[in-house]
Amino acid sequence: MVFPFSSITDFSIKLDEEHELFRKAVREFVESKVMPRWQEIERENRIPEDIIEAMKEQGFFGVGIPEEYGGQGGGQLTTAILVEEVSRAVPALGVTLGVNHLFVVPILLFGSEEQKKRYVTPIAQGEARGAHANTEPTGGSDVAGIQTRARRVNDHYVITGRKVFISGAGDADYLVVSARTSPPREDKRWWGISVFIVEKGYPGLKIGQQFKVMGMRGEQPYEVILDEVKVPAENLVGPENEGFKVIVTTYDHTRIGIAAQAVGIAQAAFEKALNYALQRETFGQLLIQHQMIIQKLADMYMRLEAARLLTYWAASLADQGKKEFIVAASLAKAFATEAAEWIARQAIQIHGGYGVDVETGVERYLRDAIITTIYEGTNEIQRLTIVRQLVRQAFGLKI
Repeated sequence: MVFPFSSITDFSIKLDEEHELFRKAVREFVESKVMPRWQEIERENRIPEDIIEAMKEQGFFGVGIPEEYGGQGGGQLTTAILVEEVSRAVPALGVTLGVNHLFVVPILLFGSEEQKKRYVTPIAQGEARGAHANTEPTGGSDVAGIQTRARRVNDHYVITGRKVFISGAGDADYLVVSARTSPPREDKRWWGISVFIVEKGYPGLKIGQQFKVMGMRGEQPYEVILDEVKVPAENLVGPENEGFKVIVTTYDHTRIGIAAQAVGIAQAAFEKALNYALQRETFGQLLIQHQMIIQKLADMYMRLEAARLLTYWAASLADQGKKEFIVAASLAKAFATEAAEWIARQAIQIHGGYGVDVETGVERYLRDAIITTIYEGTNEIQRLTIVRQLVRQAFGLKI
């Protein structure tokens, strides 16, 4: 046994020529349509609608969604490549793609056929936008601790609560919302949570303030207020009171996208540092001729490629339907996001004063990288997941 996996074949990455052709197509799109406008996005704190429309025309919103629901098909690995490439230019655009998946994944995994056709199809075709409202003022990583309430009244539920730091909520047509429908059991604290699809036009649903977080300009999160929102009973996703499983299983899948976003950030920061080191002279030498800079660049590159390999590996395991992908996803998310933060920090150091000048576009990668270590489950939670899954897979024990 290759502890805690069953075989060395579990460590393979299933890539083919189609993946590379897709990556090149996305890279070409990003270089021509997105990269030249990063300053505009940073300044306006908004992704221009023409970029969204162009992504729709390219079919990007349908990547990773089955063709039977209007998507382009492709699995986690194809999705990771897409997110990595767009995040290399504007990490917030990776959020734009990611929040749609946060909406559709729980429906694809746990929803009814009617829900998939009604809500997933317009998302896949770029006709609608989705968001995922789980985090609350009292916490986000502790999914079992949410306090939003939902009570059954005849043929509908009435939801009341407040969600915070909800990415994409400002433009979302639909939201997946978690709420407590029953008190927790003594032996099962997670019991009693349910998941619902809430449409933007439902009375009582209000999109509140936009949080001015340090990074991800262009796609910063919002407050979502639910005041006696009536939701049809058929909008319940999965079994009533078992929504905890819906939420955490969704994160098992979607955190691979955060790892991919971090790889894109790390790639961009490394490229900027390397290019600058090849042009800038100090003490009569190019920066890249200084031993200290050589060491920095080598360490940056090692972490970058390790992060990419972990991310592609986790995506490959998920595409193969292997349960081991859960621990791999947490490994990739924690390592890649911390690697991106470290690489961005080194890129700033290599640029010196220019590294903290907002006009050069270097410091933004550090701001964005820090955020990736926090959302979609903090890296502290990823470490908890890693050890729990390791012990469960290897010994069949719960801790």
